[in-house]
Amino acid sequence: MADITIDALTSGDLRSGSLEVRLAETSAEILAAQQLRYRVFYEEMQARPTADMAALKRDFDHFDTVCDHLLVIDRNVGEGAAGVVGTYRLIRRAAAARIGTFYSSDEYDISRIEEYPGEVLELGRSCVDPAYRTRGSMQLLWRGIAAYAVLYDIHLMFGCASLPGIDPAQLAMPLSYLYYHHLAPPALRPVALPHRFVDMRMLDEHEVDPRRGINELPPLIKGYLRLGGFVGDGAVVDHQFNTTDVSIVVKTDLITDKYLRHYERRGTALL
Repeated sequence: MADITIDALTSGDLRSGSLEVRLAETSAEILAAQQLRYRVFYEEMQARPTADMAALKRDFDHFDTVCDHLLVIDRNVGEGAAGVVGTYRLIRRAAAARIGTFYSSDEYDISRIEEYPGEVLELGRSCVDPAYRTRGSMQLLWRGIAAYAVLYDIHLMFGCASLPGIDPAQLAMPLSYLYYHHLAPPALRPVALPHRFVDMRMLDEHEVDPRRGINELPPLIKGYLRLGGFVGDGAVVDHQFNTTDVSIVVKTDLITDKYLRHYERRGTALL
């Protein structure tokens, strides 16, 4: 991968109109990201907060102390914490080592990913304020993730992505579609932990309508698939977040190549 400095992720150079994407630089900006997560996950999506979360109106856990927080900021609203309208949580191998595990390990056996020879990145806590849920906002977040992947020479990204609801039977079509059409190769395949494993093959393959299957997927999962992403084996019901989760694996080549071509067209140096 090409060389790139941290400046691309802290200077606000990654922009679209009034929106910019960059890493959080202050505790106030991290706080704003946690408050946004609370509004989206707990107030909008009806997740179940802990007593401390409910009292503080923030979504937080111990992974927040070691991760990098990627932010979308609307400069028309505010230059820093006041303008945070989107966020992603990024956890590299070294950060996970400080905790002793990755977040996904609570739901999936990710030993094959942990043994991967290149650098890996866990993506999580993705959310965008309802007023900013546009294709442009998500593209900007992905430009930030691509820049981060180039900076840290990330070869593989993974994480959990959610479908709404805790009744997998209601999700038979999209779950079956994902299994039959986007299952990760064995060498990279996370597997849901035995006590949480829900078989995604709820329909026989001939019963799956691919068009309907993909149409019933949330936009974030569709985005991962467009990037060539795969899913692990087994879904997991997350009662706290009121979701049914799947494990996502994405090799970074496609998004980093697209990012580099974007800067080559602009004639912008990556040094």
